[in-house]
Amino acid sequence: MDLGAIVTQTWEELADERGSGNPARYIPALASVDPKKFGIALATKEGEVFCAGDADEAFSIQSISKVFALALALERQGAALWDVVGREPSGDAFNSIVQLEREKGIPRNPFINSGAIVTTDRFIDTRTPDEAVEDLLGRLRRMGRDDTISFDPEVARSESETGSRNRSLAWFLADFGRLINPVEDVLSVYFRQCALSMSCRQLAESALFLAVDGTDPVTGQRMCSASRARRINALMLMCGHYDNSGQFAFEVGFPGKSGVGGGILASVPGRAAIAVWSPGLNRAGTSLLGAKALASIALKTGWSIFSGQWTEP
Repeated sequence: MDLGAIVTQTWEELADERGSGNPARYIPALASVDPKKFGIALATKEGEVFCAGDADEAFSIQSISKVFALALALERQGAALWDVVGREPSGDAFNSIVQLEREKGIPRNPFINSGAIVTTDRFIDTRTPDEAVEDLLGRLRRMGRDDTISFDPEVARSESETGSRNRSLAWFLADFGRLINPVEDVLSVYFRQCALSMSCRQLAESALFLAVDGTDPVTGQRMCSASRARRINALMLMCGHYDNSGQFAFEVGFPGKSGVGGGILASVPGRAAIAVWSPGLNRAGTSLLGAKALASIALKTGWSIFSGQWTEP
């Protein structure tokens, strides 16, 4: 199978649709991104990376960062993390306060905002916010084999300045006794985490551990245990796109996590990690063109986990 040709062909087939969808505008730093940007990167377990378009241009990964924070929080907290965050689809908006209050401060899953705030809190653990951020960056740089991976301070500042809803969620969580760190310390890490700036290539390489039992197959660097990698994949499939998760599974068939910066990270268990980026979003906040690209790759490769062809041949 010529994966390079598949990636290039997919980009070329969709190139005329660049600019479709609506970029996120409620975070001012994201509103100025060129809506015609479009990149694809596919990293295989053999260490090959196939790219097309704007695959080497860094963008704000936003909620995709929740996947990495979850992996690291599980390594620090183990199964105790599930005492404070659930594993079910939400059925409500990703930033719902009503659901959090109704369910006594236990977020439905780690990918809605309240769940990610709890996960970030447990990832910080007993450290300072700066120590936690440096740990996250260090892990990503090792997994992505690139020391330039960092966060965008302008985006982080923009996140903080427009983060009233997230502050409300965090104070609700604190009121229910779900946080072990001060609210502003947790949000300091959370806003910087969401402001991580990575290219499709960096993102795909950093996430290969999801496809290969928790370990980077190129360097042997372990991000999490094999069982936890499988559980993260399951949560990505069920909850990775908020109210669009079912539709994404139906059309694409990969575990995935979207971000309002226009990126989508997809895991193909046993085979590869794929990252796509196009800033225009659908109504649920998932990249419109990115989802089409992943659906096309799934069709061309036969890699959908529902196809019966995704395991080792």
